[in-house]
Amino acid sequence: MTIIRKSVSQKVSRVVIHNETVYLCGQVAKDVTEDFVGQTKQVLARIDEHLAEAGTDNSKILSALIHIKDTDDVAAFNELWNEWLPEGCAPARSCVQAHMARDVVLVEVTVTAAL
Repeated sequence: MTIIRKSVSQKVSRVVIHNETVYLCGQVAKDVTEDFVGQTKQVLARIDEHLAEAGTDNSKILSALIHIKDTDDVAAFNELWNEWLPEGCAPARSCVQAHMARDVVLVEVTVTAAL
């Protein structure tokens, strides 16, 4: 059983690969001074970067867990998500309102993808 961990720190691996499946940790914006749309675009770009690092892409996302600080932002998130995700590649998905670990974080997305 081989487990590959990438971008590892003491408390988290940003990417874990096991049995042809890629697990990403929750992705948040690097620049949290941005508004919701700006943060969401950064999060989706970070997902693209980590999936590419693992050897896959957003067309192979199996599931997504979306944490949004304010449910008033769900429609904006869905619009950006639909533009970003290739047609016909919608994963299993949950979207929840969440109290974020840092108050300035407006959105966090965790995905699992196939290689």
